[in-house]
Amino acid sequence: MDEILNFQFTVFTIIIEMKQAIPIFGITNFAIKGVGLMSLDESRNQIDLAFTRKNMRGLSYESTFSGATSFLRRKYTKNLDGVDIAITGVPFDQAVTNRPGARFGPRAVREASALQPCDPPMHWGGYSPLEEFNVVDYGDLAYDYANIKDFPGALTEHIRTILAAGAGSIAIGGDHYISFPVLRAYAEKFGPVSLLHFDAHSDTWKDDDIHRIDHGTMFYKAAREGVIDTPSSIQVGIRTFNSDNLGIRAITARQIHESKPTDVANEIRKVAGDNPVYLTFDIDCLDPAFAPGTGTPVWGGLHSWQAAAILRELAGINIVGGDMVEVSPQYDASGATAIAGAHVIMEMICLWGWTRRERH
Repeated sequence: MDEILNFQFTVFTIIIEMKQAIPIFGITNFAIKGVGLMSLDESRNQIDLAFTRKNMRGLSYESTFSGATSFLRRKYTKNLDGVDIAITGVPFDQAVTNRPGARFGPRAVREASALQPCDPPMHWGGYSPLEEFNVVDYGDLAYDYANIKDFPGALTEHIRTILAAGAGSIAIGGDHYISFPVLRAYAEKFGPVSLLHFDAHSDTWKDDDIHRIDHGTMFYKAAREGVIDTPSSIQVGIRTFNSDNLGIRAITARQIHESKPTDVANEIRKVAGDNPVYLTFDIDCLDPAFAPGTGTPVWGGLHSWQAAAILRELAGINIVGGDMVEVSPQYDASGATAIAGAHVIMEMICLWGWTRRERH
């Protein structure tokens, strides 16, 4: 009986703290103490915020099923003045070893991201990076799909432009090869970075032909070229064999299943230290049950909740940029893979901003 009375009192307390009532009771707007005001009026009137947004900050209430689908309803712009983070698509999949289709990843992930920008992300204690930082959609990389040899240089220059403006970048792939040209731009600015690599595959198979474009060998080349610092780099979710991982620490998927997310995050912190970290997340790090829409799926992978928990436990790590790659939406009619990819990028935005909140 006491429990029932306590519940009734709690409900009554919430109701009297509402500015207005919940829509189901016929009133349009509500705000519970400590929670932001969700306006149905804004939802009715907002459309195409990718073009009509007047500033770079703020949540968005545009209907999820309509409007121009920029990432998280951010403003589409090539103007980097005052930008903190630029989200950019890299629709490239000519380096795959199995199924193509990741060129459609940026478009699908942008659409899937429309589910998220109306609220601060969960489990971050009210931290709302879309309200605290200037996040924009910088659009896609333009390149000649029939002139593959020029692609790496074009992508490096694309990211170099973003970094030169003082912004960070998060790329939406595309296949995983895109990380290598991006890393070159980051190494120019930060020196060799620590690679935090979520994946089913090590992508460090030996390949000494620098001109080959292969999504399974680019981190071998990145290590040999010196753009990543191997002793402070770490791979997470690995479940394919490679006899020589170049000394990079690897946490296998099985080890993760047998551990707590906090333990995994602590190991990552121990290895990466305070170094500048580039976070790359191949969606096939997740088990095919949660992310079937990818080119080289491998069973036994991370569950979505594990990836989310590990990422959130990394708050405070020195993330300088990142990418999320290998979403091939045509292999997943449910759209779950693109949804997972969009959530990963939101977590990256949170991580990037976490260490910059006080000095921002």
